[in-house]
Amino acid sequence: MDVALRAGVAVLERSIAYCLGSLAQAGPRHLTAPTPCAGWQLRDLLIHLIDSMTALQEAAETDRVALAAPAAGDERAGGATARDERAGGELVGLARERAASLLGAWTHARGGAVWVGGTPATAPLIAGAGAIEVTVHGWDVARACGPGRPIPADLADELLDLAVVLIRPADRPGRFGRAVVPPADAPPGERLLSFLGRTPEGRD
Repeated sequence: MDVALRAGVAVLERSIAYCLGSLAQAGPRHLTAPTPCAGWQLRDLLIHLIDSMTALQEAAETDRVALAAPAAGDERAGGATARDERAGGELVGLARERAASLLGAWTHARGGAVWVGGTPATAPLIAGAGAIEVTVHGWDVARACGPGRPIPADLADELLDLAVVLIRPADRPGRFGRAVVPPADAPPGERLLSFLGRTPEGRD
């Protein structure tokens, strides 16, 4: 594994660890709780997160990734197993399993080009984009379950640098909300969330 891919996997690993900490707060009683994602309950968010992690795992294993992750409620991820788990209310456990599988896949990634639709991208770039997705939804999960969990400053700093490069005007609104201007003294985690269209002190 080359140096660039090793760095991409390292930041993805830290994002997964953060997300798992948020998932540890979630339980069946939270599934109908509102989230910072407008119109989504935690159940919807978890389905989307599972689908996103599945697509990222496919990118590592097949060098291809869907152009956009399926919307909440799509049954693509995991086939019958995902449907059975969702019907049984085991979404949190399934999300944890997907996170572990995702990290394992990227640890063994080959590091060649990853095709996004018909466009090639580098594997480190895809790993970084995945880290942003997993981290921000980890924050969303924690907010749905309680007061939330700050994103670690070093992780947020690194992800903000990536987000500035990766997120384009066409992604807003849609994949991300319009950027929010943070307070001048905002910590790194709040600056990252603001750039991604989140309002750190309250739901959007």
